[in-house]
Formats: sequence, C-alpha cells, structure tokens
Amino acid sequence: MDVSGLIITYNEQENIREVLDCFDFCDEIIVVDSYSTDQTVEIARSFPKVVVIQNQFKDFTQQRNLALAHAKNDWVLFLDGDERITPKLKKEIIKTIKSPNAKDAYYFYRTFFLGSTKINFSGTQNDKNFRLFRKSKAHYSESKKVHETLEVNGTIGFLKHKLLHYSYESYDQFKHKMLSYGRLKGQELRLNGKKYFFLAQWSKVIFKFFKTYFLKLGILDGINGLKISYLQSLYVYETYRTLKE
Repeated sequence: MDVSGLIITYNEQENIREVLDCFDFCDEIIVVDSYSTDQTVEIARSFPKVVVIQNQFKDFTQQRNLALAHAKNDWVLFLDGDERITPKLKKEIIKTIKSPNAKDAYYFYRTFFLGSTKINFSGTQNDKNFRLFRKSKAHYSESKKVHETLEVNGTIGFLKHKLLHYSYESYDQFKHKMLSYGRLKGQELRLNGKKYFFLAQWSKVIFKFFKTYFLKLGILDGINGLKISYLQSLYVYETYRTLKE
C-alpha cells in the first residue's frame, strides 16, 4: 500500500531535512511552500522523491487542501515541520495502512518539547491530531483559518505510539507563533460574523490562563508551565484585539 508524505512550509530550513527523512518510506513527498526566503526549497528539492509546489499563503487550511489535491495516493501522512516520527511509530504506520481492517483516519498523540525540555502537562497531556488518513474520506474545513480541522467521512482510529512535537525552540519563537495564530483566528471570527465585546475578551483571556495553569496542571511544568499559560492567554488576547480592529 503506497502513501504520500505531505508538509506545508515557510522558512523551515532548520527542520526540513529531519522531517523529510521521516517520510523515507513514502513513495512521494509533496511540499507546499509559501515562498520561503531561506534555503527551505533548495534543501527540499535535493530529496529525490520530493515535489515542491509554491503557493502564496492565505491560511493554513488552503495550503493543506492544496497538498491533498496534489497527492497521487489515497493514504496520506501529513506532518508539520516541528514533528518527528519515532522508529516504533513508523512501523505502526506501515502496519496500519497494510491492514485490511484499517480505519479511514487516525489520531496521533504527541509528546511536546519546549527547546529540549519535555512538557508533561499544561494541556499537552491529551493533545492529538489527525496525521494519517485516506484523502478520499477527509478534507480540511474551509471555515477554519488556523487550528485546521479535518472533517472525516468515515471511521476513526488511534495509533499507539506518540509523535514527537518539538513545538518551540525558544520563548520568542513561541510568542511570535501565538501572536500570528491569534491574528488568523481573529480574522476567522470576523468572517464568521462574530462581534467584539470587551467583557468577552478579558473573561476569555483570564480563563485561558487559569485553565492552562491550574486545570491543565501547567503549574507542575514549573517555569515553562507559567510561560505556556501566559502565551496561551496572549493568543486569546490577540484574537480579540484583531477582531476589534
């Protein structure tokens, strides 16, 4: 059973080699790039099975659906630049797609890292995302601009082994991404007809911090838990600031 490896990129030269190596069992690799200004494209094209498609970034959903449209195989494995597959997970993926009883889409649980430090709590405990699925049975919802949602018209399963998620190399990188995501989410809310309310903004900001730090046990991650909780609440603040503007 053949599988297509898919990834969307923008200035991923620090990650691209390692993540493309994770696709070494795929018979094709599709890279949808948002006109990177570093060496991402040159590095990607040095891999023999890679096809690079450059497309101006509008939102994450558009880029992902474009990658799906170019995949020649029904089974696709979609990774982000900061994700890595372990040898055990790779074996499980291959075994799964060869099974006659395979589901149509599979959730992967993820182990988070901030720099080289493993994050055990702060809302990451039960984090999961669809990463392996049949493209004939799924697509990304056009209504989502950020935190893309895969809509599956079929059966759903879970893989046992976890994906490694090296989410952020530094606090500044984490902050930049939260602000960027917040702006996209604010645009999404506006397009869906949402209105700005001061009380809604600040109640959600405060609750997000409380939820991540206390309810999701971020306090047990020490200083990193505090940083993550703050930046999660900053994401909510930026969402509503963008909506207001």
